[in-house]
Amino acid sequence: MSSEQQRELHPTYPIRTERLRLRPLTPDDVNALLAYRSLPDVCRYVPFAPMDRQQVLDRMATIWANTGLTDEGQALTLGVELAASGALIGDVILFWHSREHLGGEIGYVFNPDHAGHGYATEAAHAMLRLGFEGLGLHRIIARLDERNGASANVARRLGMRQEARLVHNEFFKGEWSTELDFAMLAEEWPSHRELPAGRR
Repeated sequence: MSSEQQRELHPTYPIRTERLRLRPLTPDDVNALLAYRSLPDVCRYVPFAPMDRQQVLDRMATIWANTGLTDEGQALTLGVELAASGALIGDVILFWHSREHLGGEIGYVFNPDHAGHGYATEAAHAMLRLGFEGLGLHRIIARLDERNGASANVARRLGMRQEARLVHNEFFKGEWSTELDFAMLAEEWPSHRELPAGRR
């Protein structure tokens, strides 16, 4: 069996950063998840509608239950908690899109009560590390609505390169959406492996 066929990701949890811990979601997280995933403003530019308790529980039992990645088409969603308090403040995701092309994607959703502290950047940086160093991906992208300036700023602070602006490429939640595409290559990752405090 070739090394390409054996490529998998099985992180050891929690994944620790300077101020955060990333780990699989549990039923104890339902209320914390609802605190932001039920908000229309949080969901405005992301590909899901405000969620209720049952929807959160359903996802927890299915797509959020993954604790690793064993093949393309899978996604790893991790809760983000403050190391100092244990409070869940958001969640991040790593998609494995292609085994052949070693392509992935990251995404992030955070409670607006904790905005402005660089937590999303710090957590998303950890997901880039998992993708490049853990799974051996060649290219990781982030796709977002142009109107979501905070999300675009996270991608830029991570050192991701804006590669495309797709004008009105999708009819999204009742209106045309312009998409911004960001990317980073494995060969670029070493220059961004360390995340200076000033980039958060």
